[in-house]
This record gives sequence, C-alpha cells and structure tokens, in this order.
Amino acid sequence: MAGPLTGFTVIDATQMIAGPLASMVLADLGADVVKIENPAGGDRMRYLGHRIGSVGALFANVNRGKRTIAVDLTHPRGLDILTQLVATADVFVQNFRPGVAERLRIDEPNLRPVNDRLVYVSISGFGETGPYVEQKSYDYVIQALSGMAALQADAITGEPSLIRNAVVDKVTAYTAAHAITAALLERERRPDHRGQHVRLSMIDTALAFFWPDGMMQHTLLGDGVTEGAHMADNYMIRATKDGYIASMAISDRQFPLLCRGLGTEHWLDDPRFATMADRERNMAALSPLIDEEFARYTTEDLVDRLHAVDVPCAATTPVADVHRDPQVVHNASLVEHERPWIGHVREPLPPMKFERSPAALGRHAPKLDEHTDEILAELGLDADAIAALREAGVVGTRR
Repeated sequence: MAGPLTGFTVIDATQMIAGPLASMVLADLGADVVKIENPAGGDRMRYLGHRIGSVGALFANVNRGKRTIAVDLTHPRGLDILTQLVATADVFVQNFRPGVAERLRIDEPNLRPVNDRLVYVSISGFGETGPYVEQKSYDYVIQALSGMAALQADAITGEPSLIRNAVVDKVTAYTAAHAITAALLERERRPDHRGQHVRLSMIDTALAFFWPDGMMQHTLLGDGVTEGAHMADNYMIRATKDGYIASMAISDRQFPLLCRGLGTEHWLDDPRFATMADRERNMAALSPLIDEEFARYTTEDLVDRLHAVDVPCAATTPVADVHRDPQVVHNASLVEHERPWIGHVREPLPPMKFERSPAALGRHAPKLDEHTDEILAELGLDADAIAALREAGVVGTRR
C-alpha cells in the first residue's frame, strides 16, 4: 500500500540535520525526495561519526528514502537543472543562511514563475532579518539562547548544561514536516492550487517547543498569581544500590503509593509532607530521604517494588541496550536489516501508524552522486549529454 504522500515530489536543498530530517519524514510518508548536493563533498554530515565510505551514521539517520544528485548550483547549467526539477515538484526546501538563496537565484521569487504550485520552504537559524541574522546557528547555540541550557542547570552549582542531543534541530525538522503537509493540504483546497512560501526559524521553533513546561514560571504575568514549583524541579535521576532510576511521585495520589512501596508510611504523618504543596515547599528535606531509601535497593528490586504499587518509574537504560528493552522489542520500534553497500544496520521504523496508507522505511541513505545519472535521464538527457555535464564539472563528484 502507498504512503499518504505518495505522488508528491520534494526537492531537498538542505544539509546538516533539521532540513534533511524534515524531508526524510516526508520520504517515510511516501514522497519522492531528491536531495541536491554540492559536488565538492556533499552534505557535511556525511563525514561525522561512524561511517562507511561517504555515509556516516548520522547522515544515514536523516537521509534515508532519498535519491541524490550532485550538481553545482553556481554554474548556469547547474541552475538550469535545478529549475527543471522544481518545475514538476510539489515542495522545495532550503536551509541556506539568509541571502545565499538569493545569490544563487533559487529564492522563492526566482522559482515561483517556474512552478506556481510549489510550496517553497525556508529554514533558518534566527529568521531572515534581525540582529543575529549574520551569525551561524547550530543546535547548541539555540539551546543556550532559548533558555534550555539554563533549565538544565545543576541544582547545586547552578552551572547550565546542554541537552546532549540535537533536540532543536530535530524539533525544527518535525515542525517543518508538519508545516509542509499543512501547506500541501491548503494548496489542494485552493481553487487555483497555488503554493505558498513557508518560513520557520530554529529559535522560534525552540521557544514554541520549550515554552509549555520550560517557561511555565514566565507565562502568567498579571496580578494575583499563586506561585508554584516548577515541574522541572522534580525531574531527576536517583541512584540505587547498583544503578539509577527515574521516578517522580509527589502528587497526592502517588506519594502514598511511593511510601507504601518503600515501607515509609510514617512520612505520611509528617506535616512537612502532608500535601503536594507541602512536599514541593519542603523538597529540600524530602529529596534526601527518598535518595537514602532508593540507595538501599538494587535497581531491579526497586523497580519491581514501585511497579507493584503503581508508581511510575524506570531504570535508566544504557544506550547500547535500548534495542533490547522488552516494550521496544514488543512494539517492533526498531528494525535490523541489510542495506545495499552500507551493510547491517539498526534503525527506527516510522512511529506513526496509518490504517490505510502506512509510512515505511525508504531506500538506503544514498552515496554522494549515486542517482545523478538516473535523475538527469528523467529530465530527458541522454548518456552523451550527461557525460558532457560531468566533464564540465556541472554534475558529479569532484576529487
């Protein structure tokens, strides 16, 4: 069965993580995604971390399901090739720094006359104007600016800390994929089927993502606000006798269950811990008591005890063991299989489940220049014309 975006074509002129992951989500949903890469090395993510040839693990994780063409957009003939691809596409995505697309003449005003139905997507770090527009933007930069690093601060030293994965890049990608599908739906409903320009920045996306809980103390600005504890104050990992466990049970329903599981029902008689508000106010006294009790048990024993009384908790799983988790195995969340020339890989299946039009893993992440000839042939070029373009350095890899 075909995926929900089967029949749609996406031209992906992005690199790094946010843009490529956005178009990969569309590929998982069935879209034909053509990745545009610079002949001089291609996407920089190809060479980060563990890799086989020109495909690194991170690159593979955000570029599966695509075909790729290596084309020099600074060459007039290369620009012509891109224009031909855009002419029949549904979506064009770029994440160049503001001003670069204009210099390459692949900005929305230049491509709109080529295809009035095109959904043109611009992903930037800070937006297209403003005091930071000339600065380079990376995930960790946006984490620092958005307040994420501050919220991760060490409870004792106050030292800020980064979330140690590309959380901003990834949420920008998923937001972009959501926006693209919404723009396609809007286009199909319009009488003229005209596409539109969709813009999003990493800083705006990070704030929207972070705000609901991260900025809960900075949302209600009027008078008469009753102050309360921040949800993040209770997000912590506690040590057991032989490992670590995550558990948060301070609500009026769950705290008595925690006390029962630990055999500390006498805490319920302590006025400092009588209500959730009391517990939040006196967490500096309560938290060490919980730490002391947790440290008396092995991780397995403690998880069993707490689950037996319906307290939510989990042992912290080493990253090398995540694929062995019983629920992960039961859900078939991950798949291990052979990929052409890459070899044996483990990767997640698309998490969304459709009744009639299932998402699915697409083809392997492409080698640089892997589909150049195939894509050019689809544009009507014969073997001699393609060879001439390669000889002129318009397409293909440069060594």
